[in-house]
Amino acid sequence: MTKSRRLVVGFAFAASLLNGRATAWAQAGSNPNTGAITFTGGLDTASVYVFRGFVQETDPKITLLPYGDLGIAVMSGDGAIKATVVNFGVWNSLNTGSSGTDGPSGHAHFEEQFYARVNLLFGGRMVVGAGYMARTSPNNMLDTTKEFQLKVAQVSWLNPYAFLASELNDEGQADGGAGKGTYLELGAMPSFAVGRKLRLAVPTKAGISVKDYYELAGTDHKFGFFDVGAVVTLPLGKSPSRFGSWNVHGGGEFYVLGDALQPANSGDTSKAVGFVGIGLTY
Repeated sequence: MTKSRRLVVGFAFAASLLNGRATAWAQAGSNPNTGAITFTGGLDTASVYVFRGFVQETDPKITLLPYGDLGIAVMSGDGAIKATVVNFGVWNSLNTGSSGTDGPSGHAHFEEQFYARVNLLFGGRMVVGAGYMARTSPNNMLDTTKEFQLKVAQVSWLNPYAFLASELNDEGQADGGAGKGTYLELGAMPSFAVGRKLRLAVPTKAGISVKDYYELAGTDHKFGFFDVGAVVTLPLGKSPSRFGSWNVHGGGEFYVLGDALQPANSGDTSKAVGFVGIGLTY
């Protein structure tokens, strides 16, 4: 791969980390696409959809999570800033349970997220990015949430990151509280080779309220959740391929929920999530 190609693949991977989704990443490998534009996408199915510790369905059935990210390497060089990459992406939740076709709306398209980010790569493979996300609900089960997002990550075997999201509108909030909230996520996704083809990632993260993000009875609770998981990825076919690099992946996550999240999650103190999916990088 060319230098710009490697950079944009790295940014797509970093974007998946900062979205907080262990499933939304693929092993790029060798690829015939040597240009400055990279598409990363896929389709996952999960036992239940959890957004920053908030379980989104009381009666989950089929939950499909299609996503796509377009990365454009607009600049690369040997100065302090090694590259600039712009990412545009969408992520969706299609449900047949209480938030979808079995719910009041009768429609499956529960959620759609759109984001746009400008990312800068510095020495040591440090990524700093800023952007905007709109979280919408096509079946009107959620109010629209708009956020300014800031991220810092290092693309390495450990893949540590910090992610800050500040809500921009009073009427759309993840916790349904009285005021706009600011969310902080600290995490890492160590990644290891297992045998000749398999790769194991161990995503670990904590969700924290900087201000009014996890509100309960008018009180802001700083600790939202702690989450640890495991993802196994298997490349499909030979690489390079003129059809891109495909993979299948699966695993699980286990959430420990804080005081403010327990009433929002039917009193549960923890939540286990399983998932399996297919991914593509081209």
